[in-house]
Amino acid sequence: MARVRFVLDDGSTFEAPCEDGGSLADLCDAAPKAVVPFSCRSANCGTCRIVILEGQEAIHSHDDEELDLLEIFRAPPTHRLACCAKLKPGNALVVLRPARDDE
Repeated sequence: MARVRFVLDDGSTFEAPCEDGGSLADLCDAAPKAVVPFSCRSANCGTCRIVILEGQEAIHSHDDEELDLLEIFRAPPTHRLACCAKLKPGNALVVLRPARDDE
């Protein structure tokens, strides 16, 4: 089972196990505190942009909708949308943080 470590703005971290193929948005819903802001689940608002700090290879590839929205934000390759990102099966560790508006 994969693990996801969220690095929060204040430097604290929160780590949670994630089922194989699990959605990062679902993991955020289950977290005891808000770790990534989002208001949709369909790649149309961009509020859930995250930066993958480690373990990008453990996340399935972008779909077309996610790529289109990330292109609008001119996001670098390390950025994903939590509403779209799903983990591959395995025992990987994914480390991420919420993206800031200025990046």
